[in-house]
Amino acid sequence: MEGYGAFENFSLFGGPLHRLAGRLGLARKGRSAFALGLALGLSSWSILFALALIEGVSYKFFSLSVIAAHVRLLVVIPLLFLCESLLDVRLRAFVSLIVRSGVVPKNTLPELATEIARTNRWRDHWVPEAICLLATVLLTVIAAQKHLSGRTTGSELGAAVSEFRLAGLWYWMVCLPLVRFLAFRWLWRIALWWCFLWRLARLKLHLAPAHPDGAGGLGYLEVAQTYFFPLVLAISALMSASFAEEISSGISVFEAIYPALAITLILDLVLVLFPPCFFAFKLKACQERGLSDYSVLAARYVNDFDRKWLSAPGSQAEPLLGTADLQSLADLSNSVAILRNMRLVPVSTRLVITVMVAALLPMVPLFLFKYPVAELIQKIVSKLAGL
Repeated sequence: MEGYGAFENFSLFGGPLHRLAGRLGLARKGRSAFALGLALGLSSWSILFALALIEGVSYKFFSLSVIAAHVRLLVVIPLLFLCESLLDVRLRAFVSLIVRSGVVPKNTLPELATEIARTNRWRDHWVPEAICLLATVLLTVIAAQKHLSGRTTGSELGAAVSEFRLAGLWYWMVCLPLVRFLAFRWLWRIALWWCFLWRLARLKLHLAPAHPDGAGGLGYLEVAQTYFFPLVLAISALMSASFAEEISSGISVFEAIYPALAITLILDLVLVLFPPCFFAFKLKACQERGLSDYSVLAARYVNDFDRKWLSAPGSQAEPLLGTADLQSLADLSNSVAILRNMRLVPVSTRLVITVMVAALLPMVPLFLFKYPVAELIQKIVSKLAGL
């Protein structure tokens, strides 16, 4: 198999929606998918606003009690497609890198090509998106039944039918199903990625124990996983907006955000950090093998070094300065140190911090319900002034 062109076509993003968007010029190999997200979000929101204007209830359209509607359409949908645009390039680069660097040996390339073809085939198949659409319809019907029966406690736009009739109908029947469909579609893409990494971890890989990235040559996987941060932002922004609605409407209290915040953070960390764990056993075996091999090599070199410079007659007469033996001994020590500090999972503290910041940042505005900035500043000034 000559060249690496067969491995440059790996992508998680495709399917009927992308083919339709491609015909409209809104998506091309995932790189310009953000334009599709903006078009979907802005068009849905614009129609919603227009209907609110027609009904004469635009004064309540921008109230805090319906903020989740704006966040879903203007923030969450674009972020989902922004994540797709950024992530697609990095995932393709990761697959290309493990081929070009030899992490996947030549005799294993046909198996990798088979896995890529399987992933691309399922990516483009219409059945998964049809299932996502069916799940969206079922969830919409169930939510509508609960809303009509009065069993729902949500304060979303459309709950007050007497005030938002046309806008509420558009939101419940079009906007919410659109967000749900895109969420189900993302769950499918995540499942595809996890499945691909799981199968990749089962292949025969050539991991270098002393690789400078400290992960046997899989260090770029961490870089790829970092670009899930727009998805993490979207999840947290939606959670934050939903809580803002409920707190402002008196449905929920501020203290309820703490368990939800913890659960959201755990889910986000699992989403990003769990897939690299598939390689833990291979990296552990690679480290043990490397320590064994390098221990033998180090013993041979140190013994030869001792015989040449410490035990051999006349060794003191040979000039020590400028010899490459000392540098080689230091390099060997550095290699062993790299092995001892080798990561068993291609994840670093930087990735964990990135996920935590993306998960927690959208939640910060909620604390204004508990600690109003204006009141805090007034109290601080009063204290300083001795009033």
